[in-house]
Amino acid sequence: MDVLYALLGVDNHRFNRIVLEKTFTERLNFVLTMSNGDIFSFDDIKLNRFCINILPKINYNIKSLILESISMERILHAADYPNLTELKIFDYNNQLFSRYFTGKKRFSIDPSIEFGKIVYAVQYLTISIFYLVESPFRHIFQQQITDLILVNNSDMNILLLKQYPEDMYEYILKFFENLKLLSVIGIFPRLSLRNLPMTTCSSSTIYKLCVNVTCFEDCLALLDGRLKELTTFIVDIGSIDDDLLIVYNMDNLPNLKCFSLKCYCLTNEYDTKILPLLRRMPNLEELSLDIINEYRTTLINGTQINNEILVLMPRLYKFTFYINTETEPNNLAHHLSSDDIKQTFIKLGYQQVCCILNDFTETVTCHVFSLPPMFDNMEYIGNTFPSIVFSSVRHLAVHDIVPFKHEFFMRIARFFPLIKQLRVINFEPQTLNELNSQNDQLYSIVEYPYLISLTLSNAHIDYVEQFLNETKTRLPRLTKLHVNYNQLTIVTENFTRDITRINCTNVKELSVAESL
Repeated sequence: MDVLYALLGVDNHRFNRIVLEKTFTERLNFVLTMSNGDIFSFDDIKLNRFCINILPKINYNIKSLILESISMERILHAADYPNLTELKIFDYNNQLFSRYFTGKKRFSIDPSIEFGKIVYAVQYLTISIFYLVESPFRHIFQQQITDLILVNNSDMNILLLKQYPEDMYEYILKFFENLKLLSVIGIFPRLSLRNLPMTTCSSSTIYKLCVNVTCFEDCLALLDGRLKELTTFIVDIGSIDDDLLIVYNMDNLPNLKCFSLKCYCLTNEYDTKILPLLRRMPNLEELSLDIINEYRTTLINGTQINNEILVLMPRLYKFTFYINTETEPNNLAHHLSSDDIKQTFIKLGYQQVCCILNDFTETVTCHVFSLPPMFDNMEYIGNTFPSIVFSSVRHLAVHDIVPFKHEFFMRIARFFPLIKQLRVINFEPQTLNELNSQNDQLYSIVEYPYLISLTLSNAHIDYVEQFLNETKTRLPRLTKLHVNYNQLTIVTENFTRDITRINCTNVKELSVAESL
């Protein structure tokens, strides 16, 4: 992109020939992405030059566009793009869906109403009515696009999610007639197929699907044969339901080559639901598991995974995993160390493995994962964790029955540099020295530059002090705070204490344990 912007149009025929080659023009990225996931669009001057002077000259070469919602329409209107087949859209939202991903009108309404939505507020009931007008880019979307990636990492609340039409996924699959790859990443409504016809979300062209589903039944539905060409399936399951309402086709899935699963299991759901699903995939070449197990009677180790999963997948060459298991100490026949569990993987040839074992009074929590860490959510680590940079983790929960010292939070900031959400669970007070550390030059101020959500509802008041006192911690982007109201008033001295103001300056959502 920089080469195109700098050289195309310069009074030099040789430079123009070089930058017009397909190497520089087949794939164009109009989104600036930061390491923490924040995105930015091009400035108006740069964007205008692309739309007026550059895109019309190279539109026949362009096969892939990476766009964001604000500048998307200007860029798509700048040229015809006869060979465009791949489209990735950041900050995709309901308004974009109703404006661009639509066919013919369903019914007419005042066209001056923005994005085709009218909202009636009747006391406590909000009803959204959508109308669909023909997409201005229908000729591109419907026939040309084979790869569609939709991304929305914005901080969206539940009410906004409900504004999406229930048939969003079904409509996309029908509207994009030649779609082969569909990836829906981030904050979107989960796909639910319960009580819908067996043909819903069927496709004879899709070979790769990345989607969040409501429950385990939805996962089974998508694997019942309605996606005939599916070879790659990446799924995040909201809940593992107890009973199936429909009997689905449970035949093996010989065409599936790549499978990635993220889910939360209770008690024996891993054994009764997840393992039978994996056993239907004998030809897998890549497998990724991100599983949290609560209230199990045993810890999951390498020997179990090998005997129950891996031996059934002879073609598997890539296996990444994060498995978090919680059980009660009395369920363990004998004491296990983190090294014991790690060795069960090393013996199988998985050398790059880490294990964190937290042994509390009432629970034992085991985290075992492949290196480097690839997961985005980590729950319930304690004072002891390895000096590994968890650059992919965005959501973190820390828990211990031993007090957290200031140095602990310094380590969290260092080894979890990009966390956006943090929960602190610890009812033990810090030491007196920790509380008075603001006057001690030996203590460095901890900074969490990307943290937007902090939960201290189940923490001792000392940790409210730890995070709200600007001489101990800096939270420049904090917008959500969950805290005990009495603790909040004490630490802030009824909202008059100056050194607690800065960290609360940007808070827009305050959730308190007691009513005001």
